[in-house]
Amino acid sequence: MTTIQDRPLPGLLPGLSIAYGRPHRDGAVLDLFTSWARRTPDAPALIDGALTLSYAELDRLADEIAGQLAGRVRPGDLVGLCLDHSAALVAATLAVARIGAVHLPLGPRPGERRLRAVAEQLRPVCLIGDPALLPPAHRDGRHHPVTAPGATGIVAAFAEAADGAGTDGAEAVRAPRGTQYTVLTSGSTGLPKAVAVGQTALGALLTWYRELTGLGPGDRHSLLIGVSFDPHLMELWAGLTSGAALCVAPEAVRWDPAALTDWWRTAGITVGVLPTPLAEPVLDRPWPADLPLRHLTVGGDRLRRTPGPDVTATVHNAYGPAEATVTTTVHSMAPGAEHGAGAPPIGRPVPGAIVLVADENGRPLPRGEAGELRIGGQGLAIGYLDAELTAERFVSAPDDLDGTDRVYRTGDRVLMRADGVLEFLGRLDDQVKVSGVRIEPAEVEAALERDPRVRRAAVVARPAPVGGVQLLAFAQPVTEGGPVDGAELLAAVRPWLPEQAVPSVLRLVDGFPLDANGKIDRAALLKAEEAEAQQGAERAAGAGAEGAATPTERTLLRICTGLLGRTDLDPADNFLDAGGTSVTAARLLAALEEEFGVRLKAPVLLRQPDLRAVARLVDERRPGAAAG
Repeated sequence: MTTIQDRPLPGLLPGLSIAYGRPHRDGAVLDLFTSWARRTPDAPALIDGALTLSYAELDRLADEIAGQLAGRVRPGDLVGLCLDHSAALVAATLAVARIGAVHLPLGPRPGERRLRAVAEQLRPVCLIGDPALLPPAHRDGRHHPVTAPGATGIVAAFAEAADGAGTDGAEAVRAPRGTQYTVLTSGSTGLPKAVAVGQTALGALLTWYRELTGLGPGDRHSLLIGVSFDPHLMELWAGLTSGAALCVAPEAVRWDPAALTDWWRTAGITVGVLPTPLAEPVLDRPWPADLPLRHLTVGGDRLRRTPGPDVTATVHNAYGPAEATVTTTVHSMAPGAEHGAGAPPIGRPVPGAIVLVADENGRPLPRGEAGELRIGGQGLAIGYLDAELTAERFVSAPDDLDGTDRVYRTGDRVLMRADGVLEFLGRLDDQVKVSGVRIEPAEVEAALERDPRVRRAAVVARPAPVGGVQLLAFAQPVTEGGPVDGAELLAAVRPWLPEQAVPSVLRLVDGFPLDANGKIDRAALLKAEEAEAQQGAERAAGAGAEGAATPTERTLLRICTGLLGRTDLDPADNFLDAGGTSVTAARLLAALEEEFGVRLKAPVLLRQPDLRAVARLVDERRPGAAAG
């Protein structure tokens, strides 16, 4: 487990909110994979259902893809991967690194308009994915087939001419020297920010993670985190640089805690990573016996509970923004120990990290006082692919802070206890986390306002009924053009946004309340929404019951009303269209099992056209129960 050294700080008094991780060890990334491919060529490197690739086979596949990209992709070029977890994704990631290019993970369905905006903003030299899902410049450009086991129709698509200029003559964006990968985070301008992370920072992170978990040959590590979410890079490279096998998680386990733990057992997963919104329902359930899982790292959002005494894995509560290479602090909870009630702390800095709790002027605060968390040290990203954004968030370190000349302003409000352990308290700005992903409400507002039917939009966050945060959107339609439907606006905004940023509810308003400074009064919007929700609940108590034809439908409506925070649900509503997400789907599956003793699989649930069909399915699966 990571320890901490509170070294004397020149010019600073003892007891300040500054802590240092122990000295870090540098680590290779690509070279370590190559080393394992030579030392253990026949060992499994990637397992995806019935498909298993050895280290030697994966190494050859990466070479083949690198050869297909060679000559058109240079060191420092951005290569976007529009792929889901697969052999093609892993091999392409290796191939991009082998060329010295910069990996930009976008995921299989980043949203058509969002992907087009990214392509126009960053102008990646190449996008790898299904050509039908690529933006026009790449869809209509030159294609080279990418062959990989289990993959069909995947191409490397080039939108630019051989001289590196875009199809419109603009120059492609190039990452700074030493960049290993670039990930996107939410931006207040309405466009995502691209964070450039260096090879040395990733190498140091992987060295720490392998030491923390003991990951090595014979282990099986899950490959589950969403491709566009930066912890994905930690799990992918951790497996490839340790001699362990990466195991691709089936789609169903990303929605269903019971299916997830069953898969851990059948796949023999020994080390894994989970996003907080999925980890919490797993920890809420009785821990299954005989799981081989030794270490579980949880991150992406505030963990609100500690593992119970029945949990047999060490659970690591990790914290870290993409701008500091996935993980900055960690709090480890050993199995069988008493960890207290409530939210666990986010812990102490990992090796090479420096953490500082600062006042509004950037000066260190005494321990026990809340302030902004600022991060320095080995794990800092190189910066954004935008010099102005970099200068705004990566600032000079306080005088005499040892070991770093710059710090990243996280915008997170924390407190450092007397023992040097950090507790997370929330955000200082408007940024929120939804299902573990940082979201700027301004980005969602900008996406809504792109629609010509919307004059102005406001997005606010409130606690979700099942924990976490829920986004509510308020849109003022233009007066011309006829009536506007809120569901249509939500459908139109989806292609601009990642799934987590799509509002759960959209309300149409005639205008917005303003505060004393002439700004939209979001507190007043929430208050009005709560009043409307209360009235809706009273109406739904009668209307929902009348609309429901069976006791199962009535119970299902009650459960979904609580999960989605919607009081206007009808049996004819589709669960996803009504605001359902992967998190609420997992909660719904658990509630159905508890209420009716029926265990459904997530894909089956999500295929149902409406809630009435879900209720009918539940009735059909209930042993000895008759519908109605």
